[in-house]
Amino acid sequence: MPEKVRLNKYLSEAGVCSRRQADRLLEEGRILVDGQPALMGQKVSPGQEILVDGRRVGGKKEPVVLAVNKPKGIVCTTDDKREKDNIVRFIDYPERVYPVGRLDKDSEGLILMTNDGQLMNEILKARNYHEKEYVVTVDRPVTMDFLKKMSGGVEILDTVTRPCKVKKTGARTFHITLTQGLNRQIRRMCEALDYRVRDLTRIRVMNIRLGSLAPGSYREVTGEELQELRRQTRT
Repeated sequence: MPEKVRLNKYLSEAGVCSRRQADRLLEEGRILVDGQPALMGQKVSPGQEILVDGRRVGGKKEPVVLAVNKPKGIVCTTDDKREKDNIVRFIDYPERVYPVGRLDKDSEGLILMTNDGQLMNEILKARNYHEKEYVVTVDRPVTMDFLKKMSGGVEILDTVTRPCKVKKTGARTFHITLTQGLNRQIRRMCEALDYRVRDLTRIRVMNIRLGSLAPGSYREVTGEELQELRRQTRT
């Protein structure tokens, strides 16, 4: 008999979602096992019929990692019913892949997408301090005082942001490298210091760089680049 595994692990390895997301889907009654609503902690085997939102889930798939240059106006969600301009529909990749984290609708640049739930979990864990780098344009001149406050930590969302790297690159532009991912973090940090973001582009996630990838395009992450990404998630 094939060994049974927990349903959330099975869905993660099948590239459907992370384990945490699987538990949320289960609580919302969106997963069926052999025609019956799934139970928390349930174990399944490959021979069982598993449906998520009515879609059949197969076994473990070949891992896929994509680097995508998300344009403004595209939302980093997989919810087709609520958001038609979502990233999954936009890139229309033949394999079902999911965004690793978020890049807000008004921002553009690099977002990773994958069907590897375990890799997704490791990248998103805040305790791993994985770097994400951005180019930002604001509505007024960047001062030394602004740079000092941004890099030292800014009070937003009932917390103080982690110290980060900030470098002035123009009269109203700067690069910032974060190791956390609070909701609309850079925009909120700037607003707390009486600045407004005009343009925001993510150019790097860990060792993966946006480079010359055209807006709206994607490329597969393979070879040494993928090996290094996996190595960094294990440290």
